Amino acid sequence: MNARTLKIALAASVALNLFAAAAGATLLVGRADVERRIEAQHRAPRDRSFMAVVEGLDPAVRERVRETLRASARAARPDFEETRLKRRQATALVRSGNFDPERVSALLAESRAAELRGRARLEADAVAVLATLEPADRAALSEILTRRGRVVVRDKGDHEVRESRQRAVN
Repeated sequence: MNARTLKIALAASVALNLFAAAAGATLLVGRADVERRIEAQHRAPRDRSFMAVVEGLDPAVRERVRETLRASARAARPDFEETRLKRRQATALVRSGNFDPERVSALLAESRAAELRGRARLEADAVAVLATLEPADRAALSEILTRRGRVVVRDKGDHEVRESRQRAVN
């Protein structure tokens, strides 16, 4: 073998090894992603988003449930916005130089009352929707009545979800 043939063989070997390493890394990352998705489907109900819960329904029922509950969420939105506003006001008052414990307590009480109004509206509308469903669909959707905050299912690099969540907290 001459030097030129050895150089070509070495280059081919390096290229083949790089290809094999990339394929192996892709396989490992892909397998981890698939396992993560499968695990997400089998998580406890409190760990799944509303859309993941509704996904198992018949398409016609799914759309009706989504639309009804979206309308309910839009109607309850002012209550939750008031909740966040009152909490921000209470926090600002605590940080300010003229701290008034009674006013802070009142703002927090108003915040809780607004949250309860919004939650009561969502729950009442959810029960009304559940009353229109078949028993199997009702059982599948029963977990929407579990009390939890907004569920954010994050994907790698999904900074928009994190930013919207951060805005909701502030």
